Amino acid sequence: MTTRIEISESVRHYYGQVLQSSEDLKTSACCSIDAMPSYLKALLAGLHPEVLERFYGCGSPLPPVLTGKTVLDLGCGTGRDCYLLSKLVGPTGRVIGVDMTPEQLEVAVRHRDWHTERFGFSNVEFLHGHIENLHTVGIADNSIDVVVSNCVINLSPEKPRVLAEIFRVLKPGGELYFSDVFADRRIPAGLRQDPVLLGECLGGALYWEDFRRILQDLGCPDVRKVKQNAISIDDPDVFAKIGMVKFESVTVRAFKMPLEDRCEDFGQVAVYLGSIDQHPHSFDLDDHHHFETGRPLRVCGNTADMLALSRYSTHFQVLGDKSRHFGLFDCSPGPGSESAKADSACC
Repeated sequence: MTTRIEISESVRHYYGQVLQSSEDLKTSACCSIDAMPSYLKALLAGLHPEVLERFYGCGSPLPPVLTGKTVLDLGCGTGRDCYLLSKLVGPTGRVIGVDMTPEQLEVAVRHRDWHTERFGFSNVEFLHGHIENLHTVGIADNSIDVVVSNCVINLSPEKPRVLAEIFRVLKPGGELYFSDVFADRRIPAGLRQDPVLLGECLGGALYWEDFRRILQDLGCPDVRKVKQNAISIDDPDVFAKIGMVKFESVTVRAFKMPLEDRCEDFGQVAVYLGSIDQHPHSFDLDDHHHFETGRPLRVCGNTADMLALSRYSTHFQVLGDKSRHFGLFDCSPGPGSESAKADSACC
């Protein structure tokens, strides 16, 4: 049986030796630039071409409200997202990138001075190590505001350890915001060890329900999907091996805070103040909580806490507390009317 070390070495070889640019990929698991918000696309023009050319992520897992924050990028590769984050956190913030592939990190480190000169400040650090053990690279408990990762967790042979490390290093109220590939079923053992399927982010893709259970065991019972896109398998050899599985690229949001395992109704209401840069008219917490600026929205207790106990707190007015309970939150807005749809949210 293939060992965890052999799987890690297979992934390291694929990303360090086999792939030389994003053109070498065999599936759409690594999404195009079109998946990025326009304000992030504009920042790409300020990054070194080689950093962009050897980027293999599957989305754009860079949340807002990052100024002055400490952000950890797991599996940073050549540093594309780290350098985008550098601009987003600004000179008072800090960005840490961790990756196990020397060839990828060499590109990231080689262009650090180039980006420092272009940006006018330096706030990015790259560390060589395994995301399953962040102790070895010196990431302390409760030290990180936001953890991001771009199509990397699926590559790990020890996903529960990675996720446990994330919640160890996050500060209370901190956020995990990442994009990755998820499967509609558990991948057969033989395919989980195939070097090409692993490198293409398919062989190691988690079944969503197993991912949810891992987080629940780690004390995070409410994880949210922000957006998702189907992945096409265009290579005939890859399709012949694993075409029976449906894959999606999913952007995920989760918080380190006490939450309940069901959406409970305490009669709370949240109002978005329209104060987040690049989101003047609305803000989407997830794929079913769309907050229009100034428009009250009924929310469950978990959603209220995500807004009030995180770095988003200054951008929302949360009305009501948990002194009175009304049972489970009613996730159906009721028949027909647009107004009913507008003032109720499904959790």
